[in-house]
Amino acid sequence: MFWNTIAPVYDLFVKFYNRRVHQQLKEKVAAEIGKDDIVLECACGTGMLSEVIAKRCKSLTATDYAEKMLQKAKKNCASFTNITFEAADITSLKYPDESFDTVVAANVLHLLEEPYKALAELERVTKAGGKLIIPTYMNREEGKDSSFSQAVGKAGADFKRQFTFTSYQRFFEEAGYEGSYCFLEGRVPCALAVLKKALTLRTGQKSVD
Repeated sequence: MFWNTIAPVYDLFVKFYNRRVHQQLKEKVAAEIGKDDIVLECACGTGMLSEVIAKRCKSLTATDYAEKMLQKAKKNCASFTNITFEAADITSLKYPDESFDTVVAANVLHLLEEPYKALAELERVTKAGGKLIIPTYMNREEGKDSSFSQAVGKAGADFKRQFTFTSYQRFFEEAGYEGSYCFLEGRVPCALAVLKKALTLRTGQKSVD
């Protein structure tokens, strides 16, 4: 698997190559986490966001599909006692309905064959009134691959979608989701979507507003 292969060097991308974006992202995500929150993080990678989430929340379950990413994340977050690391498939989560106050899934939607299936799973395990925090790397121009996506694509990453900030918002809106969005500029820009799960399901719409 590509993500197992690059796990040993992924931290270099996180900490150095795209540092400006990731620093902004950590600050934005941290601000959304409450001290009593029980949090699920999907696609935790090597633990970049796991560290800042754990500092703010009551407990964190950090998951990834790639075992070697999880191994690296465990090492990076070894000082935290409120994190549980588990292997998980974002499109088929084992957790009961409404298990988490906040669910985070970073930089993964563009890699999925069925991103709306993943969103439905993230929403399912989020408590009514809870948050879904979904950052994803962006292209600056519609229909034009970024140099980053071209490079990692050649290396073996399989990008299913190439989002711009506009198409990312449209992606959620077309499925009936509403939320707040911000754009984080840097070498590989990122958009942050924050969605709040509705207290009740509205007829004909997803239960997020």
